Amino acid sequence: MIRPALLFITASALALPAQAAGVEIDATGPVVELNVFESVSVAPDIATIGAGVTTEAPSATDALQQNSAEMAKVIARIKALGIAEQDIQTTGINLNARYDYDQASQRQVFRGYQAANRVSVILRQIGDTGRVLDALVAAGVNDLNGPSFAIENDDAAKDEARKRALERAEARARAYATQLGYGGAKVLAINETLTGRGPMPEMAMMRASADKVSAAPPVQPGMVQAGISLTITYELVNGPGA
Repeated sequence: MIRPALLFITASALALPAQAAGVEIDATGPVVELNVFESVSVAPDIATIGAGVTTEAPSATDALQQNSAEMAKVIARIKALGIAEQDIQTTGINLNARYDYDQASQRQVFRGYQAANRVSVILRQIGDTGRVLDALVAAGVNDLNGPSFAIENDDAAKDEARKRALERAEARARAYATQLGYGGAKVLAINETLTGRGPMPEMAMMRASADKVSAAPPVQPGMVQAGISLTITYELVNGPGA
């Protein structure tokens, strides 16, 4: 699905040198600058989830040891699901003291230590996302977020968006030229900005335990966008260069 282009137009009737991206360009005719955005909706082919284990213990050593043992089981389960090792990346390991505020004594009371370990996992079979989430919780994950969806290689989609953006900009520049009595429009400068791969539907972060999850959560990947934003400067001209 191609989204309609958004065009923001500024025109100058002064026959002065045009300046774009820090480069001065000589222009004898009026200059028109067009800002064009075009996006293409495509089906995602990868999903990313965050999975972690949080444990608590009276001592820092016990908290970290217990957490490491539990996380090792989780990573083993991820690999057993057929996910390649290069698609599993540790994103954070934390160890913190825990305190609760005691209303009676009106002071902080030490409660022990909390250890956490999280990994980011790329799923290349996004149809299995719900099953993978369910399996991870069953393996001991109690800190889960995602999925976020993306296109691994969006070059083709961006090429299509770029083509549509150029066509829209050229048609609008020629319309300006015709309405103002010029023969055509000549490109002076082009500046391109690539937009992100979103929006990415995302599940809210949840903390859970295996006994609270009885079925794989439903996951709808939807569509994601690949977009191009172009700023094109045209000179309105007459004669052979038009």
